[in-house]
Amino acid sequence: MKKLEGKTALITGGTTGIGLATARLFAAEGAKVIVTGTNPASLEAARKELGSAAEVIASNAGSRADIEKLANDFRARSISLDVVFFNAGVAKFGSIAELDEAVLDETFNVNFKGPWLAIKFLAPLLKRGGSVVFNTSVNNRLGMPGSSAYAASKAALRSLARTAASELAPAGISVNAVSPGPIETPLYGKLGMSQDQVKGFSEGLIGKIALGRFGRSDEVAKAALFLASDDSSFMTGEEIVVDGGLTSL
Repeated sequence: MKKLEGKTALITGGTTGIGLATARLFAAEGAKVIVTGTNPASLEAARKELGSAAEVIASNAGSRADIEKLANDFRARSISLDVVFFNAGVAKFGSIAELDEAVLDETFNVNFKGPWLAIKFLAPLLKRGGSVVFNTSVNNRLGMPGSSAYAASKAALRSLARTAASELAPAGISVNAVSPGPIETPLYGKLGMSQDQVKGFSEGLIGKIALGRFGRSDEVAKAALFLASDDSSFMTGEEIVVDGGLTSL
């Protein structure tokens, strides 16, 4: 039997990278998948790639209005959720001395405030036995230069996973996190760096990864599937690190 047979799963930021890979895997495992995103080109590309396997909705994961609208739309259509994967995120790097305050605000708005609001509005739609999965980052435990805004937002998200796990446990809902290390995703093209800077950044990281390579989006998706399925039925408040040994070896 497929791991998510008959279940409905929402994936924020599901049109590229880890989110898209997870949408493909969840659909293959029997779920009715709904993905959100904001970029018109990525939304259209995801619709073409996923086809009838998923519903693709334009919705800003950092906007209270959009999150509340999404919840109201689900309620109007009598859609209950079994799984929510909070994957949407932004990453902009720069030293504390150089980083603009607006970047800090944007990063926390999407990476932390958005999921916090989504828990508020979407939790009532989650079925007993449902699963919430946050996409955190190994940066929540590292002191990597230039990552102050991103790392702090992910540390806040990791903390939110614990608190939400406590608050939603009486409703029979588990809350866990998957924490990716360096993964081959379009995110690295959005860091505000030149191609040469991204190349140098990537080469420097590979030298620190025990397995000697970046991970793949589908490898993170498999960890998310474990947390979303009954395979992790006695887990809550936990974080699975998928980083090739970067933070532990």
